[in-house]
Amino acid sequence: MALEMRERCERCTTAALPPDGPALICSYECTFCGPCAEALSGVCPNCGGELVPRPRRAAGV
Repeated sequence: MALEMRERCERCTTAALPPDGPALICSYECTFCGPCAEALSGVCPNCGGELVPRPRRAAGV
């Protein structure tokens, strides 16, 4: 099962999150940009899980 590479931050919805760029996710794949993850103190507002760096995928894959 492949990781869903969401293209926008779920909190601010304006930050573009390309597959080869930085983003943070929880175990349910909720996805946030760095500034929003920092504002959330590294805790997912949806499930309460830890936000960790999302693996990067080469562009175009």
